Amino acid sequence: MSSEYELSDTFSDLDSRWAELTSDESQPDPADAYVFQFQSISEELGPDQRWTTWLDVERGSRGPEPRPDWVVTEQAAIDTELGVLKTGKEADVFLLERAVQAIGDNPAKSSLLAAKRYRTEEHRSFHRSTSYVEGRRTRNSRDARAMAKKSSHGRSVAAGQWAYAEWDALNRLWKAGVPVPYPVQVDGTELLMEFIDDGEGGAAPRLAQVRPSKELLGQYFEQLRGGMRELARAGLAHGDLSPYNVLAQGERIVMIDLPQVVDIVGNPKGMDFLLRDCHNMAAWFTNRGLEIDEQELFADLLSMVF
Repeated sequence: MSSEYELSDTFSDLDSRWAELTSDESQPDPADAYVFQFQSISEELGPDQRWTTWLDVERGSRGPEPRPDWVVTEQAAIDTELGVLKTGKEADVFLLERAVQAIGDNPAKSSLLAAKRYRTEEHRSFHRSTSYVEGRRTRNSRDARAMAKKSSHGRSVAAGQWAYAEWDALNRLWKAGVPVPYPVQVDGTELLMEFIDDGEGGAAPRLAQVRPSKELLGQYFEQLRGGMRELARAGLAHGDLSPYNVLAQGERIVMIDLPQVVDIVGNPKGMDFLLRDCHNMAAWFTNRGLEIDEQELFADLLSMVF
């Protein structure tokens, strides 16, 4: 019985202390600690919209960490297709907005992405694709047989392989500091990456479209050589590098179109691809008034490989 009296005395003391703190006779209401605020979100999507696919893909198919602040990862985000950026033989590139409304204390957030969608079956044709993939291997034997027979499944697998090849290259090069778009995610034949803009809402122009000053031309080349050196240090060549596969974003350049990256040593034609990259870029800079020796550039890159 004494323990019951002690327990009662304890509660009495707590009540007294509460009254002192609040300066009145009110009692705390446990419900006050569980106040929820709900905000309705419209689930009706337009014809060019879809719910974000960020959580639909496995962890390894999402961009490397640390991720830039602009990457939208909220499950309530909506993807809105805004139009076509580029059409090509291998893939089409669309402009996509991934946005989430303000919810409670969380502010609204949005980002523009480039959605590169590789074509499948008879609608796609990779230029000299056989030469690019020499040295690559397909782990799944069924897929390898289907690709060899060029069946419908095999062509779909091949398209997916090109998407994942570019995904792997972007991840590897981004981490190495090569000037490439940040890879956001890959899902089947669709690759989402950073949209490189011109600072005014449009797409950044290709290097072939700009006429930089002599000073900026030199800065562009140093950035390009630095990127090519990092590629070579990783044992890779772009494989299709030209002024059309480099974007000029103000004073910064960005390399794009990397599904065909070539293993310089593993591919029998790796050296040829690397030399061609050097030739294409040296010729463009030389024609713009900056004398670049392609053989000297080639030798410099080889020193990174071996």
